[in-house]
Amino acid sequence: MKLSNTLRYWFLPKIREFRRDHSKNANVSYAQCGEDLIMQYLFTVLGISNVVYLDVGAHHPTYLSNTYLFYRSGGHGVCVEPNPSLFLRLGAERPHDIHLACGVGVVSEQADFFVMSNDTLNTFSKAEVERYQSQGKQRLEKIIRTEVKTVNEIIEHNFEKCPNLISLDIEGMDYLILQNFDFKKYRPEVFCVETLTYAEDKSERKLVEIIELMRINGYFSYADTYVNTIFVDNAAWNNRP
Repeated sequence: MKLSNTLRYWFLPKIREFRRDHSKNANVSYAQCGEDLIMQYLFTVLGISNVVYLDVGAHHPTYLSNTYLFYRSGGHGVCVEPNPSLFLRLGAERPHDIHLACGVGVVSEQADFFVMSNDTLNTFSKAEVERYQSQGKQRLEKIIRTEVKTVNEIIEHNFEKCPNLISLDIEGMDYLILQNFDFKKYRPEVFCVETLTYAEDKSERKLVEIIELMRINGYFSYADTYVNTIFVDNAAWNNRP
C-alpha cells in the first residue's frame, strides 16, 4: 500500500518515533539463548539488583555473554578469560569489571590452553580437542601455556562476599569445576552452566550429571535452554521476598 504525500509526512515520523521509543525499552539479550533475560527476571523475583557475577570462560565482552546485560544495568564482577586477544577486548569494553587472564581448573598450576579455529570451543581439555577435530570441521590453531586457578581461589581473592551469579562455560571442564566447588562456603543465588556437549553430527549429549550434582548440593533447575541450565539455590528461593 502506498501512502499519499499528506499521510506520508504525518505517518512516517510517527513510525520512527515509535521505533525509537520501543528500542529504548526493548529487552535485548546478549546470551546464546536468552539466558540473561531469564536470569534478569529471576533476580527481580529474588529481590537482587546490581548483580555481582563471576563469568568463567567469559570469551567476548558482549557476544554470547551471560553477564553483559547485568554489566549494562549497573552490575559488576570478575571475567576470567585465558585467550590473550579476547582478554584485551574484555578490558577495553568492560572497564568496570575485574579481568583475569587465566584458566580455571581443579588445582592451581600451569597448563596448556588449546585455541581452536572456532574460539568459542577453546579449552583446557585435550580430549575435547581430539573430539572436535575428529568431527572434521574444527582444527587446533595453537597451544598457550597459561596459569590456572581454582574457582574457590578466585572468589576468595576477588570478592568481598560471594557473587550472586556464576556463569560457567569452559568446554569439557564444567563438571570437574563444580565437583571441586566449595558449596559449603560459597552459595551464589544463581548458576548458569553449559550442560550440553558440542557436536557437529547431531550427537550432542545433555550433561545430566551436572544437573544431578547441583541437585545434591542444594540447587534446583529453574530453567533450561537445552544449551545451558540455570540453577537456583533452594534456600535463596524459599526465602525470596
